[in-house]
Amino acid sequence: MPVLHPMQNHSTTNDLSPCTDLKTGQISVPSIDGIIFDLDGTLWDSTAVVAKAWSTVLKQHPEVSFESTPDNLKNLFGRPLPVIADMIMPDLEPEKRYKIIDACCEEEHRALKITPGALYPRLEETLADLNSRYPLFIVSNCQAGYIETFLEVTGLGGYFQDFECPGRSGLIKGPNNKLVMERNHLTCPVYVGDTQGDKDSAVYAGIAFCHASYGFGTVDSCDFKIRTFSDLSVLF
Repeated sequence: MPVLHPMQNHSTTNDLSPCTDLKTGQISVPSIDGIIFDLDGTLWDSTAVVAKAWSTVLKQHPEVSFESTPDNLKNLFGRPLPVIADMIMPDLEPEKRYKIIDACCEEEHRALKITPGALYPRLEETLADLNSRYPLFIVSNCQAGYIETFLEVTGLGGYFQDFECPGRSGLIKGPNNKLVMERNHLTCPVYVGDTQGDKDSAVYAGIAFCHASYGFGTVDSCDFKIRTFSDLSVLF
């Protein structure tokens, strides 16, 4: 069953989230006006496919020692791509490492259109249920085209009203959360993600955070915790 946690005191440049009950410090669940999702480790796991795609590119660059495996990618996903490139190719000149990571991304798009990532159990039925009550969104730290590929190959595009990523906006996840909120006139959405970076992005935007504990990472605190994706239907 989903677990409700006390609202943490999120100190940011913003005021306290309007989703917070100032008397009890608890999230007021009925007041949320949207749900923003992370992608990798939250909606699907594409690491097996992406690992093979990246390996295809990296084999052409013997100077890169990074081993592209699903487990290694799970430890990297959630970060902006330039940061990932810096981590896995620290000895290369920035221009070269970013060119290689771009080639990896192009290859992963091709691969995912042939073999999509694995959706988490009961994902579509849960999205359909949530979408009957709330508008849904995606904000990921991915490259341009990755969210579009996800929506295309899964056929889930009809459930989401908007999405954003650094590859389109030039902004990382926290500012992109705020951008989606502004575009869609949201005042107190909840962000659902699996990593500390996801939690930090919610704090930046001044909104509640729900930890998808079945995903790739851990967090230091959260407002809600789910053990399966379908827990969201019970929680919200």
